[in-house]
Amino acid sequence: MAEEVGEKFSPIENKVMTALEDVIDPELGIDMVNLGLIYDINVDDDGNCVVTMTLTTMGCPLGNLLADSITEAVTSVDGVKTCDINLVWEPAWDMDRMSRFAKVALGIHG
Repeated sequence: MAEEVGEKFSPIENKVMTALEDVIDPELGIDMVNLGLIYDINVDDDGNCVVTMTLTTMGCPLGNLLADSITEAVTSVDGVKTCDINLVWEPAWDMDRMSRFAKVALGIHG
């Protein structure tokens, strides 16, 4: 059973998710959270954060700019010292993971 995004996050993990709303996908112009690309966030007691995420397509490069933006947003949260990105392809991303905001912004109705 897949975990739902945002399920049982600690207060600091919720702050990380909020910070990631400032990271914009350069191709789509929508943030990573509303696109549904962030699958999980885990911050341990030492302030080490692992962001489990995917990309819209396997061919989409996680460029240094995007990785740097994610790391910068995550480590800007008080109490977070490091950020590791766990890039996964399962479960596969699809447009159903996008928020209503992202669908409207991209002109996708349904």
